[in-house]
Amino acid sequence: MARTRVTFDSVGIEIAAHLYTPDTPAADGRPAAALVVGHPGTGVKEQTSGTYAQLMADRGFVTLAFDAAHQGESGGLPRGLEDPAQRIEDFKAAVSYLTTRPEVDADRIGLLGVCAGGGYSLAATGGDHRVKAVATVSTAEPARQFRFGAEGTQDPAVFQTLLDAAAQARTAAARGEDPGVLTMFPDTAEQAGALGGEHGIEGWEYYCGARGYHERSAKFLTWDSIDKMASSDVFRSVPLIGPRPVLQIIGERAVTAWMAIEAHQAATGPKELHRIPGASHVDLYDKREYIDLAVEKLDEYFTGHLNK
Repeated sequence: MARTRVTFDSVGIEIAAHLYTPDTPAADGRPAAALVVGHPGTGVKEQTSGTYAQLMADRGFVTLAFDAAHQGESGGLPRGLEDPAQRIEDFKAAVSYLTTRPEVDADRIGLLGVCAGGGYSLAATGGDHRVKAVATVSTAEPARQFRFGAEGTQDPAVFQTLLDAAAQARTAAARGEDPGVLTMFPDTAEQAGALGGEHGIEGWEYYCGARGYHERSAKFLTWDSIDKMASSDVFRSVPLIGPRPVLQIIGERAVTAWMAIEAHQAATGPKELHRIPGASHVDLYDKREYIDLAVEKLDEYFTGHLNK
């Protein structure tokens, strides 16, 4: 498997990506089936999306892991903006890029998204008929998570308070003042646990601790990211995916599973909700005993639906 740094355009923003190609060409000499792999919210291509891209390339797929616009090594100002509409465009732009690659069969392209990348990949598939199959791992829908919390039980007043802060930040920016940013993680794992229980601790350990830290992963979001969430619902496009297939892989212990279940219920074509025994949401980011089970399922799914 070879990794090449590439870039492509997404609505005028340069997107940085890693292209993974199998070591050996297909036995039949055809161009390969390909997958666009999207990272979680605040993640970068060097973290879990890169892991899945490498492992799927080892299975014979050409894969493309990219940094979202405004984040990682990709362009876009302001830094740290989380814009659902732009994120969806990034997936579609990645598909466009793959159609230009000689080693890729443009009629056999799928999407694979992890966490927030999963939610965005579902929306992109709904609006882009070039995508023949979509799969997600630890599906999350960022607007729902901000509004209702990871477990879906958050007091609605919390999001209203965030919207107050976002409104104040817009006013400050209009006056030429520093609008500040929304810090995504507390200082310690203990503080993260007090706010979000085991899920909060695992997220802190992955993004801020030795478990998965990367210097370019986003530790803050711009405040206007929040009011963009207020008008976003990426699951709205899920019914448009059918008759194309949807696979969602979730951890058996994932507190976020309610979002994958909601998307599953909305899908109108062939669909499967596959649970990995013993795994939490974040376990599917980096723990190989769980990732290997997910990749085995993903290989079977994309091989069948992309006619590899």
